[in-house]
Amino acid sequence: MSGDHSAQLAGALLMLMLVGSGLIARRVPFGSLARMAAGWLLIIGAVLVAASYRAELKSLAGRVLGDLSGEHGRTVGGTLRIPMADDGHFWVRARVNGTEQRFLIDSGATRTAMGLNQARAAGLDIAQSGFPVVLATANGRVEARRARIAELRLGPIVARDLAAVVSPAFGDTNVLGMNFLSSLASWRVEGRTLILEPERTVGAAEGPDAGLQSDHILHNVYYRDIFM
Repeated sequence: MSGDHSAQLAGALLMLMLVGSGLIARRVPFGSLARMAAGWLLIIGAVLVAASYRAELKSLAGRVLGDLSGEHGRTVGGTLRIPMADDGHFWVRARVNGTEQRFLIDSGATRTAMGLNQARAAGLDIAQSGFPVVLATANGRVEARRARIAELRLGPIVARDLAAVVSPAFGDTNVLGMNFLSSLASWRVEGRTLILEPERTVGAAEGPDAGLQSDHILHNVYYRDIFM
């Protein structure tokens, strides 16, 4: 148990003792006192367990929400079927270098993009040397760095060495762009379902600057790459 958890436990036990001594002074029956003490111990135990396994519980909650929302998709005959979300977009949960991340699939985005915090959590190889990519957005110019995704798994689809751009300006929004979609055997929308059909491991055939000198739409925000 960590020092923080020990301090929390000590504080909780002290509070329990103070409450118990007050109840004893008021001559509360022993049976009622025992039941109240047991209830408080259960509450304290649950809080400590939640604090100890916070990361694991967060990951579990994400998986449950992904299953309920359909963001993990459904594999049918080798194809991945993704239902449209209530906001009219297609969201998926993919594993980036073994870390689960939420993505918007956007056929208007030339390049796959990730927020800085998510990219760091997934251990992306982010280029620090050379000039950054300068993006002109509706909110002004922002800088992004080139990166490579070693492995991205989405249902039956595995993408390796996938080119991406990373910027804190993207916030919590990750995007799977056309450099991912165009490497599939096919992709199409039928009604409110996006259907992805894998063909091969994607990404490895791309050059380091593939697709970086073109216009993009990232999450409905138009921007153009500018080289300084």
